Amino acid sequence: MRRWLESMKPVFSKGGRFEKYHALYEMVDTFLYTPADTTRAAPHVRDGVDLKRLMSYVVVALIPCILWSWFNTGYQTNLALQELAIVKEDWRGLLLQTLGIGFDPGSILANMGHGFLYFLPIYLTTLIVGGFWEVLFAIVRKHEVNEGFLVTSMLFALTLPPDMPLWMVALGISFGVVIGKEVFGGTGKNFLNPALVGRAFLYFAYPAEITGDQVWVALDGYSSATPLGLGALGGMDAITVAGYTWWQAFIGLMPGSLGETSTLACLIGAVFLIYTKVASWRIIAGVFLGMVGTVLLFNALGGFAFGMVFMATDPVSAAMTTAGHWVFGLLIGFMTVLIRVVSPAFPEGIMLAILFANIFAPLIDYVVIQINIRRRLRRHG
Repeated sequence: MRRWLESMKPVFSKGGRFEKYHALYEMVDTFLYTPADTTRAAPHVRDGVDLKRLMSYVVVALIPCILWSWFNTGYQTNLALQELAIVKEDWRGLLLQTLGIGFDPGSILANMGHGFLYFLPIYLTTLIVGGFWEVLFAIVRKHEVNEGFLVTSMLFALTLPPDMPLWMVALGISFGVVIGKEVFGGTGKNFLNPALVGRAFLYFAYPAEITGDQVWVALDGYSSATPLGLGALGGMDAITVAGYTWWQAFIGLMPGSLGETSTLACLIGAVFLIYTKVASWRIIAGVFLGMVGTVLLFNALGGFAFGMVFMATDPVSAAMTTAGHWVFGLLIGFMTVLIRVVSPAFPEGIMLAILFANIFAPLIDYVVIQINIRRRLRRHG
């Protein structure tokens, strides 16, 4: 494989027949083998591991959330089918029946298989459409295809409801990649998290399809309010009356977006990211402390582990300085609860809070650096 890639390199290099498609060659080459290049723009990696390998760690950390999204989506749908005493006759139902898997909510295989058939079309749409924009901009600008899009595509897909129309998925990821990143120059120059930009666009453009208080359980005609929506509308009493427990909230056995229901799965990913030093533990701790402090102040409720672990720690759009990590995290935690309390219409405050903090991240770093400069000047006269 290495010899074949080397033989093809002149064709895609400057002066070669397919010079303008060099970005495609570089994408395949560096995906399979570690390049000797060093980064010249953010995000920087102070390690022998290159950026592609760093992003692969994030993919590994997302595996628990992905697997749980399959199980919980299938479980909630099969549970609804059992309650309604019906059998699905769409392509998913026919395929499951053909394979002999069925719709038993007590079967892990039935739940995983059913959930996978909802996750796969959403993820493939995200990957294909978003990948098209990534490759197009790379070819036009003659720069490398960004390796971070694999993570962006997974994060975006996991924030969506399981029954999201695929054309909306395509529209959302297009907005996130093009408007949230590429118009600013691409990776390293974007100041907003592209996955959150895409989701925020869908949240405000098509609220009926993605709202937090009524998320479809992947079954037409059957709706189930999420604990997040119930908490925003009626507080803890509404959640208790609905029959949800703290244990269900922690494990993730509840309706909701594909990958955001399980706090446990997010925490497993958090441990891995902190251990490999991919994510800043200061940002995670800051977000948590900011949320806890504001909850105690306002007596509000809401789980936001997915955003805290995977969105807030984005190495490009987050604060870069050590002290800035704390301020950035505290700001997100505070704004999350503030948005939920002041405006119950936006129960998903973590999304808006992270985007708000993204805007102020450069200012936070600037203030921290200026304070350090002045302190050192005083120290050394």
